[in-house]
Amino acid sequence: LSDYGLRSSEEATTVKRKTRNRRLNPVEAAKYDAIRKHVAVELPELVLRHHERTAARDQLQELCEQLRAAREQKGLSLSDLTELTGMERSALSKLETGQRPNPTIETLVRYAEAVGKHLVVTLADSDDR
Repeated sequence: LSDYGLRSSEEATTVKRKTRNRRLNPVEAAKYDAIRKHVAVELPELVLRHHERTAARDQLQELCEQLRAAREQKGLSLSDLTELTGMERSALSKLETGQRPNPTIETLVRYAEAVGKHLVVTLADSDDR
């Protein structure tokens, strides 16, 4: 979209919306029409990718909820888990509450082992687009 004279997202967030007090000339109208068409072509793919990422995030949140349930089922506190994993209590709490959006596999494995579980990661075929 930079070919169309659009700003980067960083610049766009600092610029206030301007309204036109005149009609667009044919060149400007064509430019904006081309931008709208370009966005219309790209938007479905962007929306699909967003939904896929949201689904992955939901799966991770579900995993963290399962880990918390396993900890509570074993009667362990976050302090107990700190001793078992060597991880900070605040890091464990953030993991459980979803405030840590991208935990490492190592973190998840350590937590799972501490509550008597093991982490299973699978690979699935993606849907054809």
